[in-house]
Amino acid sequence: MAQKGVQLDRETFSCSICLDLLKDPVAIPCGHSYCMNCIKSHWDEEDYKYNYSCPECRKTFTPRPVLVKNTMLAALVEELKKTGLQAAPADHCYAGAEDVACDVCTGRKLKAIKSCLQCLASFCEKHLQLHYESAPFKKHKLVEPSKKLQENVCSRHDEVMKIFCRTDQQLICYLCLMDKHKGHDTVSAAEERIERQKKLEGSRQTIQQRIQDREKDVKLLQQQAEAIDRAADKAVEDSEKIFTELIRLLEKRSSDVKQQVRSQQKREESRVRELQEKLEQEITELKREDAELKKLSHTEDHSQFLHNYPSLSPLSQSASSIHIRPLSCFEDVTAAVSEVRDKLQDVLREEWTNVSLTGTEVDVLLPQPEPKTRAGFLKYSRDITLDPNTANTQLLLSEGNRKATFMSQQQSYSSHPDRFTGWYQVLSRESLTGRCYWEVERRGGVYVAVAYKNISRAGRSEECGFGRNDKSWALDCDNNKYTFWSNKVQTPVSGPGSSRVGVYLDHSAESRGGGFCGETELQPAGGENHRLQTLSRQQPSQ
Repeated sequence: MAQKGVQLDRETFSCSICLDLLKDPVAIPCGHSYCMNCIKSHWDEEDYKYNYSCPECRKTFTPRPVLVKNTMLAALVEELKKTGLQAAPADHCYAGAEDVACDVCTGRKLKAIKSCLQCLASFCEKHLQLHYESAPFKKHKLVEPSKKLQENVCSRHDEVMKIFCRTDQQLICYLCLMDKHKGHDTVSAAEERIERQKKLEGSRQTIQQRIQDREKDVKLLQQQAEAIDRAADKAVEDSEKIFTELIRLLEKRSSDVKQQVRSQQKREESRVRELQEKLEQEITELKREDAELKKLSHTEDHSQFLHNYPSLSPLSQSASSIHIRPLSCFEDVTAAVSEVRDKLQDVLREEWTNVSLTGTEVDVLLPQPEPKTRAGFLKYSRDITLDPNTANTQLLLSEGNRKATFMSQQQSYSSHPDRFTGWYQVLSRESLTGRCYWEVERRGGVYVAVAYKNISRAGRSEECGFGRNDKSWALDCDNNKYTFWSNKVQTPVSGPGSSRVGVYLDHSAESRGGGFCGETELQPAGGENHRLQTLSRQQPSQ
């Protein structure tokens, strides 16, 4: 009852606006009292500036009441403070819907600051003092406030569950131990906690180590991204310089051709003018002689005509007629420049795949599992075409450069530095990176291979043969017998007889420390449309 009386006094002398003890109390005309600053602020914020209301009874006043401090009420509040009246808890000290409330508080409950596992109750700061001051309560286990204390109570026996049954993997009370769980493997909850705490710490260490590893991976990826930016910037800068040089060279060649044409033009024009002048002089002389002959022909005196006739100079021998030949010199220049243009276009068209950017597969954080089935391999399927510039002259390419056939007669291929001259081999036009898969359909014995682009091409040395060097890997498919070749080392490969061979290439394995990885999977003939008919295969970027 004493506690209830103090609570009543606290509410009586509290401001209903700030919920604290009155400070500079004032009474408004309706009789309710407030802190002077609180009621002033309330009226200052009201929407209607000519009607001022009481926050409690809502009675309005016009004009705004003059506030005067109630000295008697102020003295009473000060006196009550000296006799033990405490300020009301701030509003944030009361328990809300999401908070754990004190189980001892009556009326409006305060927030609990601790929960007791022995009492199975939660306490605010005031009601918790007994656990600090009383010896029996000091032995109780205090934890952070919890709403789940009743979960520690057995629903059958209403007893605290302090035992863990390892047989059934659940908490039980001591009565359960004598009843339903009799003979089971049981330990105290504390002992089981220690055991599981060790496992938990082990898991945490594993997670923390993984976090460190992933942070290192993130740092490596950041460095990789920065390296990619630097490499890309350098590639752009270098390519711009090269193209600028190429443009300057083309401009210089254009200027040279223009100068040569103009020089030839001047020489030809000079020769034509010289010949023209000679012909004009001849015309003048012929006209003069024609005038003399005309004059003589009109002479009536026969004696005078015969006397003057011998004095005429003999007619000079006429030069041969002028024959104008076609101006082929300039047409030849145009043809030569057109030929250069065509060759340059061919070079750019054929070699542009070497300029194309190739992605870098980064799988540090989330490595993809290796495929195990044909369906898994087909996710990395690539369409491949053969490069005529690499084909041996006894290989005939057909069906859009997707099929190669050995021929007894040499084919009329043009000379090219990329062509295999001694080995009956051909490479694909595409360069492959990352993970790739393709299938080869064969008839007869063939080599299915992958090779680096810088493999030697000229002659019959082993440096040119697939599988005979460190630049290539090859699978020798001879009827139903398979042999894998790598750097001259032969390894028999078992597999069913098949006219189709699937090849899986993991070029990125080299960057992960596993070396270049070219795996093969022998497939029976089926109805899939991922087919490629060829003799030998592929040049990964390197």
